[in-house]
Amino acid sequence: MKHVIALDVGGTGMKAALVAADGELLHEDRRPTGREAGPDAVIARILDFADELRALGEQRYGVTAAAAGVGVPGVIDEARGIAVFAANLGWRDVPLRALLSQRLAGVPVALGHDVRTGGLAEGRIGAGNGTGRFLYVALGTGIAGAIGIDGRIEPGAHGSSGEIGHIVVRPGGPACGCGQSGCLERLASASAVGGAWAAACGDPAADAADCAKAVRSGDPRALAVWTDAVGALADGLVTAVTLLDPEMLIIGGGLAEAGETLFAPLRTAVADRITFQRLPSIVPAALGDTAGCLGAGLLAWDLLSTEVTP
Repeated sequence: MKHVIALDVGGTGMKAALVAADGELLHEDRRPTGREAGPDAVIARILDFADELRALGEQRYGVTAAAAGVGVPGVIDEARGIAVFAANLGWRDVPLRALLSQRLAGVPVALGHDVRTGGLAEGRIGAGNGTGRFLYVALGTGIAGAIGIDGRIEPGAHGSSGEIGHIVVRPGGPACGCGQSGCLERLASASAVGGAWAAACGDPAADAADCAKAVRSGDPRALAVWTDAVGALADGLVTAVTLLDPEMLIIGGGLAEAGETLFAPLRTAVADRITFQRLPSIVPAALGDTAGCLGAGLLAWDLLSTEVTP
C-alpha cells in the first residue's frame, strides 16, 4: 500500500503516523522529544523515529514510504527546508529536510510549521472543509494561527504568517518573550489563563481547565479571569477579521476543550465588537490532536503531486 510518513513535533512530545492516500492513519505512535538532553538529541530522536516508521512501512506494506512530511514549532524556512529557530527546542538553523531525506535514503521530505500544518488539515478535512477562506487559531501554551485560502495555507513572505499571538491587544500589559508587551498570547492562551487562575485562587497547580470548571460552577473569581481572557481574545480575533476577511474562525488547542464555556461568550464578544466587518462563523476545531499528523501527511502527498511531471 502506498503511504507517507507524517511527523508532528511539539515542544515536549512527538506524534507520528503512516498515512494512506485517502488520509487514513495506518499506524500511529508517540514519544517524547527528549529536549532536556539538548537540541542535537532532539534532532537525533526525530531522525530515529522517522527511520523506524520507514522500516515499519516496508515490513507491513512491502514498499518504502513515498514521501515524508514534518511539522515543527518556531520559525521555519519552508522553501529551503530549514528549521530556523525554536525556543522550546533550543535549535537554530537546522537543515531538517535534508537530514531527514538523507536518513530516509532519499525519500522526499516536506517541512512545515506545526500550527500551519494543523490548520491545513482542519481546512481540508476538518472543520473548515469546503470553506474558501478561514483562520485557524490554536490556543495552547502560546497562541498561533494559520491563514487558509482555497485549500492551502499562506506561509507569508518570510515564513511567519498567522502569528496572531503577538498582536498587542493590551498596550503596556505583561511582557512577552517576543519583546513586546500586552501580546494576545500573554492574556488569552491556555497557559495565561491557567496562570491568572492560579494567582486568583491561590493554588499554584491550578490550570486553565480548572478555571473553566470553576466558571461553570459560578465562581466569580474564575468568571473575572475568564471574561478578561475572552475579551482579549475577541479583540485579537476582530483585528484578524478586519485584515483577512475570513468566512470562518476555527479555534483549537487546549483552551478550546472548554467547549461552549469558551465559545458562547467568545461569539458574543466578537459580535459585540464587529462594526462594518462581516461576522465569520466561529467553530471548534474538529480533528483534535491528530490534526498535526494529518496535516504533515497532506504536506507529503502535496509534495508528491507537485513533483509529478507530464
